[in-house]
Amino acid sequence: MSLVIGVIVVALIFEYINGFHDTANSIATVVSTKVLSPRQAVMLAALFNLLGALWGTAVATTIGKGLVDTQFVTLPAILCALLAAIIWGLITWWLGLPSSSSHALIGGLCGATLASAASDWSVIKWSVINPATHKLEGIWPKVVIPMVTSPVFGVLIGFLFMALLLVLLRHWTPHWVNATFGKLQLVSASLMGFSHGTNDAQKTMGIIALTTFTATQSGLFQELPAWLSFLDTPKFEVHTWVKITCALTMAAGTAAGGWRIINTLGHKMVKLQPIHGFAAETTAATVIQVASHWGIPLSTTHVISTSIMGVGATKRLSAVKWGVVERMLWAWIFTLPVTGLLGYFGLILVQVCF
Repeated sequence: MSLVIGVIVVALIFEYINGFHDTANSIATVVSTKVLSPRQAVMLAALFNLLGALWGTAVATTIGKGLVDTQFVTLPAILCALLAAIIWGLITWWLGLPSSSSHALIGGLCGATLASAASDWSVIKWSVINPATHKLEGIWPKVVIPMVTSPVFGVLIGFLFMALLLVLLRHWTPHWVNATFGKLQLVSASLMGFSHGTNDAQKTMGIIALTTFTATQSGLFQELPAWLSFLDTPKFEVHTWVKITCALTMAAGTAAGGWRIINTLGHKMVKLQPIHGFAAETTAATVIQVASHWGIPLSTTHVISTSIMGVGATKRLSAVKWGVVERMLWAWIFTLPVTGLLGYFGLILVQVCF
């Protein structure tokens, strides 16, 4: 029982870190364009992250049972997966790199489950048809392909949307453009925060639901006190208490801010005006909402970062500081393999020691 509580606590620590690590996804542009102060922007993001986190469970279901064989998911494996994601999240936060908390968690879960199954690679669902929904699930359709295509969509749609705005508003004075899109950016930043909540917060919901389901299947809740009956999960589902707890935790993490990453996304990569911020946020929020609808655990970091690149490239290609972009790309490339190895060897170490 204590292990179950411990895993849930660690999951909420991950959710909190995810909140301040990914705050920049929602507010970097609105801060850099000086539409809102950093404190105002963080509060706005926290509110809309909270609302988004309570909206649906499609992504949570994918994380909880759509990527690995749940028969080989043990509580120590879940714990090692979370710790792998937390370690990588803190390292990249310290370096000011916008890495993907989503992919960190997925990598950790796959690595730890692989170790739990004695290196039997068949426990990882690469690409399968769900017999209940008749939809394609697994690592390839839900993680790898979106990991490649979503940044491409971010760049292309951001570039085309910004180019369209420039054509439509070519007769406007800079004063009216800045004044109008300064107000509109409040809407786009709110939508970005909401979209982040619908996707990122649900990943921890899926992990906690998987934890209680695993504990129930293992018989750990056979003599559960009445006041803890809400933990009993005979079939995989995301209970209301899981939604509310994760939503509040992510909102608290968001409120703590993530100034290192905000500086990278909002200032170092490309200089933005309100119209650029509006275009980037609207592009990213749209892509993320589509992914959330289909239960795809997208990297909000990848999408907003590439949307900013696409929008910035409409000025000129040299307006984007490609040296900063290169550092970010390396962080993205290494996230899945590094966290996979951390999860795998973490569980091996636990098995040897205990």
